[in-house]
Amino acid sequence: MTDEVTMVRIYCTEGEHKLKKMLNYLHNEEHVAGVTAFRGVAGFGRSGKMHTASLLDLSLDMPVVIEFFDRPEKMAAVIEHLKTLLEPGHLVYWPARTNLSD
Repeated sequence: MTDEVTMVRIYCTEGEHKLKKMLNYLHNEEHVAGVTAFRGVAGFGRSGKMHTASLLDLSLDMPVVIEFFDRPEKMAAVIEHLKTLLEPGHLVYWPARTNLSD
């Protein structure tokens, strides 16, 4: 892999049940170089409804961020496919560099 990559983030919630589907797609079908899923402790989306993880309110609809990267040419096809699966505004991507050539 070169040091040029495309970083991608998917924003969703646990309640959407997209995490497993996205991880399976990225791992089994696309074999992207690196994937991490983060569960938020608090967050809100377009609706403005606050979701928090506290002992008093154990929400099962917490924010989830799936972040991954790979070569730009590979990510272009992955991004186009993800656009068909995700609502507008839930997919963010940008060019980045790794420390491979440092």
